[in-house]
Amino acid sequence: MKWLNIGVGAINTTPLDWEGNLAAILEVITEAKKRQIKLLCLPELSLSGYGCEDAFHAPYVAQEAMDLLVNEIVPQTKDIAVNIGLPVVCAGALYNCSAFVADGEILGFVAKQHLAGDGVHYEPRFFKPWPKGLRQEITLPSIENDVRVPIGDLDFDLNGVRVGFEICEDAWVADRPGITLAGLAVDVILNPSASHFAFGKTHTRQRFVLEGSRAFHCAYAYANLLGNEAGRVIYDGEGLIAHEGKLLKRAERLTFDDWTLTNAWVDLQTSQMARYRQTSFTPTIDNIPAIKSLFKAVVEVGSVNKAIEVPAWETSTDVKNEEFARAEALGLWDYLRKSRQRGYALSLSGGADSATCAACVWHMVKTAWQQKPQRLREVLKAGETEGIESLMRRALVCVYQPTKNSGEITRNAAEGLAKALGARFHVFEVNGIYEAYEKGVEKYLERELSWDEDNLTRQNLQARVRNPSVSAIANVENRILITTSNRSEAAVGYCTMDGDTAGGLAPIAGVGKPFVLQWNAWLMRTGLKAMEAICVQTPTAELKPVEYHQTDEADLMPYPLLDTIQKAAVLEKYSPVEIYTNLRQSPMAENLSSKQLGAYIERYFKLWAANQWKRERYAPSFHLDDENLDPRSWLRFPILSGGYVRELKKLREVVNNAGNEICNTGSIA
Repeated sequence: MKWLNIGVGAINTTPLDWEGNLAAILEVITEAKKRQIKLLCLPELSLSGYGCEDAFHAPYVAQEAMDLLVNEIVPQTKDIAVNIGLPVVCAGALYNCSAFVADGEILGFVAKQHLAGDGVHYEPRFFKPWPKGLRQEITLPSIENDVRVPIGDLDFDLNGVRVGFEICEDAWVADRPGITLAGLAVDVILNPSASHFAFGKTHTRQRFVLEGSRAFHCAYAYANLLGNEAGRVIYDGEGLIAHEGKLLKRAERLTFDDWTLTNAWVDLQTSQMARYRQTSFTPTIDNIPAIKSLFKAVVEVGSVNKAIEVPAWETSTDVKNEEFARAEALGLWDYLRKSRQRGYALSLSGGADSATCAACVWHMVKTAWQQKPQRLREVLKAGETEGIESLMRRALVCVYQPTKNSGEITRNAAEGLAKALGARFHVFEVNGIYEAYEKGVEKYLERELSWDEDNLTRQNLQARVRNPSVSAIANVENRILITTSNRSEAAVGYCTMDGDTAGGLAPIAGVGKPFVLQWNAWLMRTGLKAMEAICVQTPTAELKPVEYHQTDEADLMPYPLLDTIQKAAVLEKYSPVEIYTNLRQSPMAENLSSKQLGAYIERYFKLWAANQWKRERYAPSFHLDDENLDPRSWLRFPILSGGYVRELKKLREVVNNAGNEICNTGSIA
């Protein structure tokens, strides 16, 4: 038997944090050697950080990365083979590369062939794709005697063990490099990745890893980044090792670690024999040999791999709720510590959105206390003996800011939740400030403001007067001010700039209101009883006198319908008429007249087009799925546009022809 001990390491990198990224890489390598791992896969661009953005254009970035690789990392690779991700210059262009180092020698640089250029990824802005099958050489500037090292579409021979690469996106495309590598009879494929977190995405990754190992008759090692690297995108630190279609090891996801390491023993002889037996296997007789090394990676006797332990939360029926809680906690934790702030501040209204944000910070503190208690004390500048109760009070301060239009229900709900979470709670009366501003405006207008004539102005004014006091608290205590808008509100601009959108981070802007409401209900069911006072309320901005009976859905439309229209328009790219035609046959439109449904769709598109400027000004948000509206990291739309005038004219014609009948219920194909 030919046994190989393979490891996959996840690293919580930070762009351009040379010392921090280097230290984590060296720690993983050191631990890997202790475990007698011979082949180690580390994530994509782990040395420079993946999210350097336009800093990649600065020549010194690639130079600094190469200098650290040659002078700091290579000397520490005695008796191990490992890949290190970094940007590399070749022939005047920049490439996303993975250096392959074995036993103190750089064997070559594998360049990424397929660049991720959709959604949160902008690699074509920084790098060039490497042509399939091409090899070149570069000179290592830090090594004497003008040493030339190969770069490009490479594979390697470690004293009889053939190793190839698929770098992240390379494995997600139809023409993946693994197809070519299979013909070369590679024994192991390494996949260094920077694959952003999204709900349920782990299942997709596992499928291509397992299928690659089966179809290519090899071992497959996948290593992802970990944590909130650069502010918006969260990486789950997934590590996978598979062989011949069987998953051998899987790393725990969404942890607060600086790095993780997972390893498995693989009998390469079994995949070699599988190639012998498979009649459809056609070897590639290549004129370009693999890059060879005398480093001996295999041993005659391996070790028994322990059974994979899948955390209970990943197999529960509430996995999406669990993923949200853990991803939010990790995103908030890294945002806090990497920004070097000392906690969060939040305007807690007693409604669902601010309650969700508070509960996310609570999850962050609980998780950090379980995994990194001393680090939590350091981040919050706490004493050595302070416990979780004290740390929670340090981590979050909640401010309730009532006007004369606020009610006792929301006040009690806000105070009760803050108490249950252990956060600091403060009431700051802003009604006097609000009335003073109104009097100033009335003096300018030479008339009194009224709800019939000045509805939005009066609501927005209330929202804005709540910003200065909580911002001042955040400033004086070095806190990050959380803004509480959700994705449903962002879609239609149901928010006040410099009011409820004021802040440095918008943690729930990546999920819609229906999800927020059901997540709060899940928290209540799983033990956070104080959420009941939140869940029983009908969502309202609470900015108009009580006799107006203001609710969000009365101002807009039913939230489930809003989110359905948003998904159809933004993600699926349907026109207003197409959305109307589909929804008329949907149970969601039951009891709606054709004219009412048409009016809701028209309202959505008008509000969407008019409020792009607001989405451009939103605080950074976490990317959680492919329905994100963040124009900086996912979805772009012009600030100035035609406003769907022609499209909505066609919609009105279709609606008028349909009459005013109640829409039929049925199912959308």
